[in-house]
Amino acid sequence: MAQLPHVPAMEPIKDIDMKNTTKSTELYTDYIASDIGLLEITASPKGLASVYFVEQSSQQAKPNKHTDQCKIQLNEYLNNQRQSFDLKFDQKGTDFQFQVWQALLSIPYGQVASYSDIANKIDNPKAVRAVGAANGKNPLTIIVPCHRVIGANGTLTGYASGLERKQWLLQHESKDMFNVS
Repeated sequence: MAQLPHVPAMEPIKDIDMKNTTKSTELYTDYIASDIGLLEITASPKGLASVYFVEQSSQQAKPNKHTDQCKIQLNEYLNNQRQSFDLKFDQKGTDFQFQVWQALLSIPYGQVASYSDIANKIDNPKAVRAVGAANGKNPLTIIVPCHRVIGANGTLTGYASGLERKQWLLQHESKDMFNVS
């Protein structure tokens, strides 16, 4: 396996308010088919609530401006025309989860970080396992790049959407980083 690049010092993300400030109840849903599965996109009137891989659509599409914008940007990403996302968020989580998800946004496209790197980034170096748990609860797969987090020894570890998808996403972003058997 090729030597994994180390993530440089991560800069704070500016102008992204990850924390949900309202209790939105009305959700809009849409779907996007990709080479690695069907993605279900949900959003409130304020922003994206979730992006998950699903086996099949569970309801009829009812899009809004946030699901529409997400579909456009995901298509661009999947077609190698986008490396980062510019979307409004309205997902649910704890303060700690928001802190971890914010740190995930600072991992550059085509690079990886370890759970330990993320724990250090949030000034909580002993929280490696808690970082892994928060990473696994990320409701905005691909958009908040939890797939860019790997084990300290460079191995692919845990991904709520499956290691095959994680490997595909990492290979998509950096063709030379991982070999697909």
